[in-house]
Amino acid sequence: MKLYAPWEKAFKKVATPFEHFIHAQTTTGMILMFMTVLALVLANTPLTESYANFFHTKVDLTVGSWQLSHTIHHWINDGLMAIFFFLIGLEIKREVLVGELSNLKVAILPILAAIGGMAFPALIYFAINSGGEGVSGWGIPMATDIAFAISALVLLGKRIPTALVTFLVALAIVDDLGAVLVIAIFYTEQISMFPLALAGGAFLVLLSFNRFGIHMILPYFIVGILLWFFMLESGVHATIAGVIAAMAIPSKPKETPSDFTQSTQNLLEEYDNYPIDESQTINEKQKAILINIQDKIDAIGTPASRLERGLHLPVALIIIPLFALANAGISIDFSSIGTTLMEPVSLGIVAGLIIGKVLGIFGVSWLAIKLKIAQLPKNSSMTQIFGVAFLGGIGFTMSIFVADLAFVGNAELIFQAKVGILFASLFAGLFGFFWLRYFSKDK
Repeated sequence: MKLYAPWEKAFKKVATPFEHFIHAQTTTGMILMFMTVLALVLANTPLTESYANFFHTKVDLTVGSWQLSHTIHHWINDGLMAIFFFLIGLEIKREVLVGELSNLKVAILPILAAIGGMAFPALIYFAINSGGEGVSGWGIPMATDIAFAISALVLLGKRIPTALVTFLVALAIVDDLGAVLVIAIFYTEQISMFPLALAGGAFLVLLSFNRFGIHMILPYFIVGILLWFFMLESGVHATIAGVIAAMAIPSKPKETPSDFTQSTQNLLEEYDNYPIDESQTINEKQKAILINIQDKIDAIGTPASRLERGLHLPVALIIIPLFALANAGISIDFSSIGTTLMEPVSLGIVAGLIIGKVLGIFGVSWLAIKLKIAQLPKNSSMTQIFGVAFLGGIGFTMSIFVADLAFVGNAELIFQAKVGILFASLFAGLFGFFWLRYFSKDK
């Protein structure tokens, strides 16, 4: 008898792109949890020095006299995470074009909730840290970790209506877009205009590929690498290149559904005209027809959908776990953990992710519904929105990422930020999960 983990059982009959997306995020959440614990163990055992030294090892990329030299930690945060941001860009684009954010009547509630869920945490953090050296970290508690949040909802199974999962996904996508804009605008210290102009030129080349109907992935990949490099040299965080490149990937098929159906039927009829011999093997003509059908299938799909589906697994299994392993490992002195949490940076993050997210997501949602600007997700209740607001307080991946940018070169503030992020995310996740499981009502 085959055994499935709860999330596997729930999604073993995956069919739609949305379900594939949920499945991938759930997988990411489970692996993230393991890698976070592993990072904390490594950082609080005799292995801590080896752990730190490994991620500070320099890796050089050399071509002739030209050299690009960074630590493994830097390659993960600025290199591999660009692929993560590229996937985020594809998800944002899909949601805007054909997902929940394409219908303003449906999208208005998660959009308003996401804006509230970004504004209130930032304001609370700023109020606590105003005038202090940690004031630049106001963007840290704005983020929601979609993987952990969705994992919690999926584990709740049928207790949670599908519309509530969709609400959280749309909210998190808007939240991701907000985080990308904050990183691009507020966490760029010095800009070199010539590399930035070259990055703009690379983006125009990508757009021209799209405009001329090029659906091959390779040209976009080559120019996308150049775009990433120019962004890295410009001073704008290189991961933003991932989001920008995603905007240029074609999202329209080369062939219409009706043309696909007709041409495929004709090819199948031609295929059936050839008799099958005694060996039950197909002949060369049939092989050619099958290749033609495969080309038709590729034409009805889009590069954006193929890339999104193809990248979910490597991002879930490799990139995000590596990021967690490289960034979540902090050496904790449990005797002074209370003192650390009372530092303005940690306190601001905890208050922002827990109180700010609930005020922003639940409070703005309640107000929008009362004013009849928006409607509750189907078959859900305000008590369930309250639980989801707490799940929105799981910052983790993006919060840690922003913390490294906000306090670059200041190890003490980065430590305080990570302690606050881990504590707040753990509390928000557990409270939100148990609230939705035991206390929330359907109606």
